Amino acid sequence: MITYSLHKMPLKLPPSTLGVARRFFTTTTPKFGHENPLGLPTKGTIPRFQRGLPTKRPIPSVSHILAISSAKGGVGKSTIAANLSLAFSRLGYRTGLLDTDLFGPSIPTLFSLSSPPNLTPKNQLIPLTNYGVKTMSIGYLIGSESAPIVWRGPMLLKAIQQLLHDVDWSPGLDVLVLDLPPGTGDIQLSITQQIPLSGAVIVTTPHTLAVKDAVKGVEMFKKVEVPVLGLVQNMSLFTCPCCETKTSVFGGTDKVQKMCEDYQMEFLGDVPLHPNIGEDGSRGKPTVVAEPESDRAKVFMDVARRLGEKIGLEAV
Repeated sequence: MITYSLHKMPLKLPPSTLGVARRFFTTTTPKFGHENPLGLPTKGTIPRFQRGLPTKRPIPSVSHILAISSAKGGVGKSTIAANLSLAFSRLGYRTGLLDTDLFGPSIPTLFSLSSPPNLTPKNQLIPLTNYGVKTMSIGYLIGSESAPIVWRGPMLLKAIQQLLHDVDWSPGLDVLVLDLPPGTGDIQLSITQQIPLSGAVIVTTPHTLAVKDAVKGVEMFKKVEVPVLGLVQNMSLFTCPCCETKTSVFGGTDKVQKMCEDYQMEFLGDVPLHPNIGEDGSRGKPTVVAEPESDRAKVFMDVARRLGEKIGLEAV
């Protein structure tokens, strides 16, 4: 067992991860003269943890920030976030996508991007761009798709702080889409307490367990006073390509409709269960750019238009 030091906090890594850790820490430390998760400066721009809530501060050059949340893994949240960001871009808005799922970053795969980002003269990360959308993800920094993140809470929060405040989105964004990790824990709270969000979008499938977790996500945003702009239902209906019979694979949509009524949320859109959506994402070309004229892409475009109206994006 080898111990690395991170601001006087010991980090112990098992032998199986030492190859990744050695590359990740030692290659950045000499260049910047200190150690932190992303190898970026910590003085001046990163808020320190204090008693009480940290002070919220906007992300420079970003007009609106949308959080895409599910509180449940496996419901297609990252696919929805990626396609919504591409839909905003197709509508003419300057759009960015920030992947805050540190344990399971999906944006590198969805956007077919993998190169380590460059740094500005001020040591800020320069986003990687594809299909007209600027993106940033921890997946660009860990060196391998199979490399796990084996960090404890303080390191995770430090990484989130730096992803929020040490990325150069200039010359500016009309909207930044955040792909939140599943759950309602430290990372979600850290994000909602550090930056002003224009609102949150809940993603769920019609499955009972997914809907129950989605309710927890709504309650979390209520507690941190972030407006919930509406709900997107994913993988609702499967249409047989042979006989065109429609099947509710995860059960009826009545639970989702009732949830929207109970919490006075708008039902923003219904994304069908279609094999092309998954295949498009797995080959790094999401549906909005792979099949822009399909009914599936039109759902994402309609949701993006509605969200743009809700947060006050000026017509382009």
